[in-house]
Amino acid sequence: MEKLLFVFNPTSGKAKIRDYLLDILDSFNKSNYQVTVYTTQYQGHAREIVKERGKGYDLIVCSGGDGTLNEVVSGLMELEPMPILGYIPSGTTNDFATSIHIPKDMVLAAKLISKRNVFRCDIGKFNDRYFTYVAAFGAFTAVTYMTPQQTKNVLGHQAYVLEGVKQLSSIKPVHLKIEYDDVVIEDDFLYGMVSNSTSVGGFKGLTGKYVELNDGLSEVTLIKNVKNPIGFTNIVTSLLTRKLDSEYFYSFKTNKLKITSKQPIDWVLDGEFGGSHTEVNIENCKEAICICVDDN
Repeated sequence: MEKLLFVFNPTSGKAKIRDYLLDILDSFNKSNYQVTVYTTQYQGHAREIVKERGKGYDLIVCSGGDGTLNEVVSGLMELEPMPILGYIPSGTTNDFATSIHIPKDMVLAAKLISKRNVFRCDIGKFNDRYFTYVAAFGAFTAVTYMTPQQTKNVLGHQAYVLEGVKQLSSIKPVHLKIEYDDVVIEDDFLYGMVSNSTSVGGFKGLTGKYVELNDGLSEVTLIKNVKNPIGFTNIVTSLLTRKLDSEYFYSFKTNKLKITSKQPIDWVLDGEFGGSHTEVNIENCKEAICICVDDN
């Protein structure tokens, strides 16, 4: 009998896992798994559970939003040998699940895990931390971790939009030096993200074209500063039409880059605060994890 460690966030996404928990566990039992269950109690707890107790399990399954998944993946990256990962999305946005075609139906996602159709997926490394699908700075990034969980539960995805609008008047550009391959860029930026996803913040098409989640390359999107209302309007139009090749954007792919600034910049990793830094080194870890996906 194989061993399965199930870690879930009981408050994620309106706490909807409470309605499906028995069905999920029943699915695991019917697949002949010996199941151990942990509920997360605080931020960072999922990583601790996986790191300290995950060794010896054949399969580690997590349920929660993108932040919970980030913690579990961070714990997985410290295990050797690394168990297979299963994911049952239950958050507000679930960008990673959308990108990798994991169903939002929680019971269906649990049944899918038992099929063990595995995809080897890239993972991002941010200095000495990891992220599953996006590392970002600048305009609107604080929305994801500053919006109260209660507000997210009541308003869902609208919470991000409402909180984002409040920040429009306070956007301040940052001056950065960006180095990748043999290229050096110095400019003022309103926003930047390094991603391995087809969806960010619930919106598709913002990470560029032809995104592959196992090619060893991250997609980089940078929005340059504008000095007049017309420029800002053009940026919004470009984002809405998903045309990121205008004069206001830098867009490229790379497996490694370095970003430096004179003043500390706040970063967000998979929707959670990633600290303030004057220097970050970001690397794509090619096919670092094995995750169960739909076989269609």
